[in-house]
Order: sequence, then structure tokens, then C-alpha cells
Amino acid sequence: HSSIRISSLNQFLRANHKRLACYYLISAILFGVSATLFSLLLRIELYSSGNRIIPFENQNFYNLSITLHGLLMIFFLVMPGLYGAFGNYFLPVFLGSPEVAFPRVNSFSFLLLPVSYAFVILSTASEFGAALGWTLYPPLSTSLMNLSAAAVDLIIDGLIISGVSSLFGSLNFLATIAAYGVLRSSFPLFTASILITAILLILTLPVLSAALLILLADLHFNTVYFNPAFAADPVLYQHFFWFFGHPEVYILIIPAFGIISEGISLFSQKIILAFDSMILALLCLSILGSGVWAHHIYTVGLEVDTRAYFTAVTIMISLPTGTKVFNWFCSYLGNSMQLSNITSIKWIILFLLTFTLGGSTGVILANSATDLALHDTYYVVAHFHFVLSLGAVIALFSSLILYQKVIFASDLSFYSSTVFHFFLSFIAVLMTFTPMHFLGFNVMPRRISDITDNFNSWNYVSSVGSIFTLVSAALLKKKK
Repeated sequence: HSSIRISSLNQFLRANHKRLACYYLISAILFGVSATLFSLLLRIELYSSGNRIIPFENQNFYNLSITLHGLLMIFFLVMPGLYGAFGNYFLPVFLGSPEVAFPRVNSFSFLLLPVSYAFVILSTASEFGAALGWTLYPPLSTSLMNLSAAAVDLIIDGLIISGVSSLFGSLNFLATIAAYGVLRSSFPLFTASILITAILLILTLPVLSAALLILLADLHFNTVYFNPAFAADPVLYQHFFWFFGHPEVYILIIPAFGIISEGISLFSQKIILAFDSMILALLCLSILGSGVWAHHIYTVGLEVDTRAYFTAVTIMISLPTGTKVFNWFCSYLGNSMQLSNITSIKWIILFLLTFTLGGSTGVILANSATDLALHDTYYVVAHFHFVLSLGAVIALFSSLILYQKVIFASDLSFYSSTVFHFFLSFIAVLMTFTPMHFLGFNVMPRRISDITDNFNSWNYVSSVGSIFTLVSAALLKKKK
């Protein structure tokens, strides 16, 4: 038994990039299960009006569930799954290199991930929990009267450790591309997407880390950077956070773009239409996406000229996004393959549908006047779930099914490859998130656990859809 344990430890310490990619993928799936369970709690509570499973005296737990659902989905499912797992597995392969530039650093990056997850989960063990929302806005996050300071500390520490993990991984990817890709005349789209994502992370993660460290200083060391009681400005934290937060949207979705592009190229048996324009579109998305952070904070009282700038530039993002979507569809056109016989292409088309719908609602919210009316409603929730919860997670499922033979060295014959599973998932996700648009237009507020009776019908549909989604996710397993 001791020899078996030593052999397993040696296998882990070898830090092979493919083995670490599998560790990333398995960890992301396990972390995603806990995040999904928190979202199911929210949907059961909103099944109808009144307090159902969360007592009226403990409404803090409802907002705690929102906080952990958002943080776990973003930092512990999508980023490790798409960027960590598939980036580690395929980047050296596409570059023709035997390994990443720094294998031990790669192993260290992964080992930080479960540590940061443990910090975030331990925050639930405190008396009140850090019910801050995933944005951690002050002065709520710096107030010792409302929440447990230990819980806030644990979440901030967990996010900082996760940021260090992503930073080391990004530096490793950049070094790998510099070492093995410098002589290449062009990159595959997936390699280009990993390169751009790594640059975005390196540029924006220090801003988030600095903001979180200042929160800790305000909480424990009597500084007043964000405390309005001492003439400080809590909106400054919002600028810091969203300077990272909006590029984070593209950090999550750009690796999905690369995977979807490779999948469409594989199935259509040709290079993606207008390949150079796809690279330029990725560059435009990253540049424009880094300069529109304040469209998340229209409600703080920005002056008219500032709102006009952020409205215009946000709408401009639809141009490179439209370029990518039309190139994907045109690359697929004219092929003789039968849709019903190919598994992953169905998920790719579902990704294109949900991402296009989510991007369209983003154009609506880009207008500052419209956003002022819809900002704190479920319309915003519907928008970013169509882009991220559906777009990124569906891309993760699609790539898992597409590359199962490569990653697992055998055809696992996932049940998710069946037509039944696909259509169940398709109906479930639309039932879950489409009603949120109508709830938002009827001005249903988000982060409120009790609703009035006029919202019951659409919430009922959404909650039933979330249960179907959980059932379809449970079917993601090997067929007997």
C-alpha cells in the first residue's frame, strides 16, 4: 500500500500538463456541483411568494447563497474548466511543445485552487456568513455591525489565493507561447484565445487584488479608503472591481470562443471563414472590453458625458462579436454533415444561440437610460446568465464531449451524447432563464427572497426549468 501511495505521489509531482488538465477538469466539475446546489436553493425559494425554505428571520442566508453561487461559478467552475483544463491540455499540443515552460509552477497553480475553494466554503461556518453579493461592495463588506468579519476575511483571502493561482498560470502560458510559438507564422484560434486571456488576466488581476487588500485594511486596520463616514468614496471600490470585473467576462468567454472555433473548423473540415478577422475580433473584444467597466455602475450618478462614452463604446462591442458569430455560421454553411448524427455540433449551435441572445440583451442594457430602469432587476440576471451560465458552461460541455477520446484515451460514450439529453438540456435552460427577461421588464428586484404574487407564474416556470437542468446535468455520465 505504501508503494502504491508513493507511486501516486510521484505521478502527481511529475506535473505533466495533461494530467494537471484532468485534475483541473475534475475539480471544476466538483466545485460546479456545489455552486449549482446553491442556485437550486435560490430557485426553490422563489418557486412562489412567501418564505418557503429560508425562514424570514434568516434572510441573510439567501444573499449568502447568491454570493457563493456567483463566486464558485465564476472562479471555480468556468475559469478552471475552460482556461485551466483545456488551456493546459491543448496549448502545448498546438504549439508542438512537450510541456509548458514551467511544469512545477503549473502544479503549484493547481494546488492553490482547492486551498482557495476551502477558504470560500469555510466562510459559511461563521455565525452570519458573508452575504455581500459576489461583488463584495463596501460599506456592507467593511461593516462589523452587519456581517461576520471572519466570513468576509475568508472570502477575500480565498479570492486573493485564486487570483495568485490564475496569475501564475497565465505567466506560464505566456512563457510557453514565447518559448515555442515565437517562430510560428500564425496561431490556431484556440492558442490565440489563450494568449489574449492570459494578457487580460495579468493586466487586471493586480487591480482586483489591490481592491481586496484595501477592503481588508478598511476592515481591520482602521483605514478609511472606502468608508463614506469619513468622507471617503465607496464608489472608488466599484471602479476598481469592475475594471477587473468586465474584462473577467471576456476572460471567461474567450477560451470558449477558441474551443467553439476549433470544433466548427473540425466539423466543417475547413479553416474558419475570414481567419484574420477572427483574430482581430478577439483583439477588439479584449481592448474594448477593458474600457467599458463603468457601464456596470450607471446608477451611482455618473455625469452625462461619461455615460455617453460608456454607452457608445459598449454598443461598439457588438461589432467584433457579430463578426465572430457570422463567421462561425458561414463556416458551417454548405456542409453535408447530418446534424442528428453529430453530438458536439448540437451543443455548439446551442452555444451560438444562447450567446447571441445574451449579447442582444447586452446591447439593450448598454444604453444608460434603459439600464437605470433595469439595473437592479432580473433582466440583468437573465442577460449575464445567457452569456456566461449558458454560453461558457455549454462550451465546457461541448468541448468535454468533443475531446473525450483525446483526454480520456477512450470513447466514454457519455449519456450526454444522446438526442434525449440534448433536448432536455435545451428546454431546461430556456425554461430557467427566458422567464427572467419578462420578470425584469415587470421590475422584479434581484437579491430579494420574497416576491409579490404577480411574479409567481414566471418564477414557477423558471424554478421548474432549474430542476430539469439539474436532472439533465445528472445524466452527464457514461452509458452502461
